[in-house]
Amino acid sequence: MDKILLSHGSGGTMMHQLIKEYFVPQFSLKSLDDSAVLEGINGGKIAFTTDSYVVSPIFFPGGNIGELAVNGTVNDLSMVGARPLYITAGLILEEGFSIEDLKTILSSMSAAAEYSGIKIVAGDTKVVDKGKADGIFINTSGIGIIEEGIDISPSKVTPGDKVILSGPIGNHGISIIAERNGISFNPPILSDTAPLNSLVNDMLKTTKEIHAMRDPTRGGLATSLKEIAIASRTCITIRENSIPVPEGVKGACELLGFDPLYVANEGILIAIVKADMAELLINTMKKHPLGGNACVIGDVKEDPSEMVLLKTSIGGTRIIEMLSGDQLPRIC
Repeated sequence: MDKILLSHGSGGTMMHQLIKEYFVPQFSLKSLDDSAVLEGINGGKIAFTTDSYVVSPIFFPGGNIGELAVNGTVNDLSMVGARPLYITAGLILEEGFSIEDLKTILSSMSAAAEYSGIKIVAGDTKVVDKGKADGIFINTSGIGIIEEGIDISPSKVTPGDKVILSGPIGNHGISIIAERNGISFNPPILSDTAPLNSLVNDMLKTTKEIHAMRDPTRGGLATSLKEIAIASRTCITIRENSIPVPEGVKGACELLGFDPLYVANEGILIAIVKADMAELLINTMKKHPLGGNACVIGDVKEDPSEMVLLKTSIGGTRIIEMLSGDQLPRIC
């Protein structure tokens, strides 16, 4: 590897290779979860995460880069069971960037933070020469607290667990590619960007028997499940007929040649839960606006193959792997 390629930021095998070969040996990265879980004061635990947003275009159906940055960091904290408290925001602006656009983005960030119940407490702004950036890039870092008794990690995944999906897949990625390429759909396909902390809070009130969670962003549902299978050294089987794919997304994927399993999402989650708690948890999720379509899509097998298998609608079995790159670069 001599140079960085666009596919190194895609969430696929090339990005994982880059992280493992160059980042992990240099930094104290004990796990590669959505957030780091650290020891806090008096025996408590805190979660800390950081993320950078380079989505193109910066305005898209259903949202913009500002609310995406806030929601994404809230969601990364939520995936380890943390209650998000504070975030910071760093902005890199290109000379000539529209002040009106900046005001809109900052207003969206403020509204998203207020809606999710967190505070933006620190920030930084840098301006670079025209042509040295693409309008605006945003980095957000967040911190949250994890209550006693909550221990969510792929290492907790157990054979027999059920795989729950909170909602339909593919909306965010398709909204981005449509806006980027001037493609219109009727009705329009909107990004699902949303903060998941309220939904996760309701889930944890119902049961602590949630073993792992992921928000399937870059690389989509397929990549997130493969990451969990590798981290837990298990085999995950999912059923194609159980996975909710909106008709608009399905049609767009057929038109554009994409696989919806790999299309990014920004407002849904995967939960791996103890089997006898799955039905109760789904009933709780369905009462929440972001969990109305929650369903069991598969289960975990006692098999150290680290494979993800898709039972197809025609009765076959397909092996699900990570893509080398991404169908849709710069979707977050």
